Amino acid sequence: MSKFTKRAYGFVVIKAINANYNADFTGQPRTLPNGQVYATDKALKFTVRHYLKENFPEQKVFFYKRLKEEGNPYTLVEAYNNFFNADAKKEKKEEILFNLLSAIDVRLFGATFAPKGEGVKDKNISIHGPVQINHGVNIWGEGNIYSEQILSPFRNPSESKTDEEKAQSTLGRQSRLEEGHYLHHFSINPKNLEEVVRLGKNGTQTLAEKDILLLKEALRKGATYYDSTSKAGVENEILFYVELKEGSKIVLPNFTQMVRIKDADQEKKCFDLMMVNKELSKYNDDIEKVEVYYDPTTTYLENLPEKCKEFDLISGDELND
Repeated sequence: MSKFTKRAYGFVVIKAINANYNADFTGQPRTLPNGQVYATDKALKFTVRHYLKENFPEQKVFFYKRLKEEGNPYTLVEAYNNFFNADAKKEKKEEILFNLLSAIDVRLFGATFAPKGEGVKDKNISIHGPVQINHGVNIWGEGNIYSEQILSPFRNPSESKTDEEKAQSTLGRQSRLEEGHYLHHFSINPKNLEEVVRLGKNGTQTLAEKDILLLKEALRKGATYYDSTSKAGVENEILFYVELKEGSKIVLPNFTQMVRIKDADQEKKCFDLMMVNKELSKYNDDIEKVEVYYDPTTTYLENLPEKCKEFDLISGDELND
């Protein structure tokens, strides 16, 4: 399996129409102090993990909620022992590293293995993941959030309720964002894994070319693939990917403030990448390739970089000029 040794940058746009891509603990779409709607990096990482777990069963995905037979979640050590068929109490750090890095989500996003109690001491491990994803900010000019009441088919027998309330079906509430286009910036630096791989026992895996191919597929399909009541209406919209040449030392800035969005017509959204284009033009000699994945039936792109290749979001096929 060939190693991935180049650095890369890019962004992902997730579309939400009458949906709640990433709710806070009150059930509302998350907002910054200035009212701008946003999503955490965890929201996008979850769609990646879920997509890989469901579509590539041969790949290990460790950081994913699993339940014991009685319905309770595992502790960290219980999950580790069960998933890797191991015993963290008896293993050395180099063996734990070997197991953790056999999971694709750990090779991509890193991990914190810091068990408390459970007979495991002095085995804390921190793996700085090569793939770093920023919070996604809604770049659509409006952030209209609305709530609606929903009726449960069951009554609530709580002692705090009046007799009349106990006889009624329970009322609930759900919140949605009318329209949002969340832009997550990301960077990939395979050197983040070099040291921990050396600390692992012989054969410890590092980031591979195949891992990046699977990551790119999940970044362009994972949100659309995942479906639930609140996530219906949440879809992948764009994946923009820049890969630098071997040994390049340049650091590209965050793309979050460089993409503008507007209505192209009644059917398509127009994304203007003029600022991204200008920034990349400074480093033509350092850039190996530029790719963009989108659905041309719903999305229109302006001011793409000259060397950018265009691909279909779902099939991955190169689009004709």
